Amino acid sequence: MTAGTGPEGELMLRTLAMPADVNVNGDIFGGWVLSQMDIAAGIISGERAMGRVATVAIDAMKFIRPVKVGDVLCIYARIERVGRTSMGIGLEAWVLRNRIGAREKVTEATFTFVAIDEDGRPRPLPDVVEG
Repeated sequence: MTAGTGPEGELMLRTLAMPADVNVNGDIFGGWVLSQMDIAAGIISGERAMGRVATVAIDAMKFIRPVKVGDVLCIYARIERVGRTSMGIGLEAWVLRNRIGAREKVTEATFTFVAIDEDGRPRPLPDVVEG
């Protein structure tokens, strides 16, 4: 991940942080943010794999700022690495404070996904068709 002025990658998911998702400090629970990032990574990796995928690792998870109730959480994703059966997905989570306020980066991570077959076993990723 590089330091920039705005999000890197494609917008994969937007959702509103709700009161049911808070921790004891009144901030949005980090596990909720992580699950939203996993959903976004699953979307982009499933598109690239042209089928089923599974999360196999979460690397370099960094919580930068808290997410508050009423923030719009926006997850941006990009494919950073492609192997034979797996791929690394770079993710950034940004918020719009109180639905309309300033945009702030709150979390970043790299997730590793593997393409799987009907039996849940790794399968080769298809070649990318340029078009």
